[in-house]
Amino acid sequence: MCEAVLDESITGRAKRAGHIDIRYHHIRYYSEDKHRRTDDSPYGGGSGMVMQAEPLAACLDAVLATFDTRPRVIYLSPQGQVLTQKKVVALSKLSGIILVCGHYEGVDQRFLDTYIDEELSIGDYVLTGGEIAAMVVTDAVARLCDGVLRDTSSYTEESHYNGLLEHPHYTRPAIWRGMAVPEVLLNGHHAHIEAWRRQKSLENTYYKRPDLLENAPLTEADHQYLAELRSKDGKESQALGYAEQDLST
Repeated sequence: MCEAVLDESITGRAKRAGHIDIRYHHIRYYSEDKHRRTDDSPYGGGSGMVMQAEPLAACLDAVLATFDTRPRVIYLSPQGQVLTQKKVVALSKLSGIILVCGHYEGVDQRFLDTYIDEELSIGDYVLTGGEIAAMVVTDAVARLCDGVLRDTSSYTEESHYNGLLEHPHYTRPAIWRGMAVPEVLLNGHHAHIEAWRRQKSLENTYYKRPDLLENAPLTEADHQYLAELRSKDGKESQALGYAEQDLST
């Protein structure tokens, strides 16, 4: 399942070029059951099945034996810390990561207590297994590794990397269905373009994810522009209130 996705597109090309090394390990291969079972019913009753500790441990032991230095072992779980771009950056600086995918109702807690360094979630919802979450983490981390993307600005200017949402993008044609590309992007003045992009990044964050502004690294010019946005919003809200009052009377 993971191989079918991660061996394609950017991660697949980076893997073939040797920029990253992604390996897949099927836990069923480490089961001693003749039917390759890796799950059983939960103690104490309840619905669903629980993944057994031994097949997981046998698989992980075999993987750990291939490393000189123990990598960080992460269990994909809805109970874990929610993944952010800041966390992705931190993970990309590690020499190696092992992602353990749970399934069914979960994993025997004794395995987690023995092997897992941390739990990680891709959001406050539940999936049928950890494979999709593992692919999300792998893709997000891999693209920050050296050589995977040709230009580091491909990710340093993206949403969340610097604490803000990204500015809008435009490409050819200059006019599409009567809508023109902003003139500032066509004049070739790089300082003006950068200033416009910064302001649009602030606007996107202000209107879509204002919570991010609390911890974003903002300059004095940024604070001034945000104050202008708040002032503009206040005036528009006041004008709207007057208009509604006029309609009611």
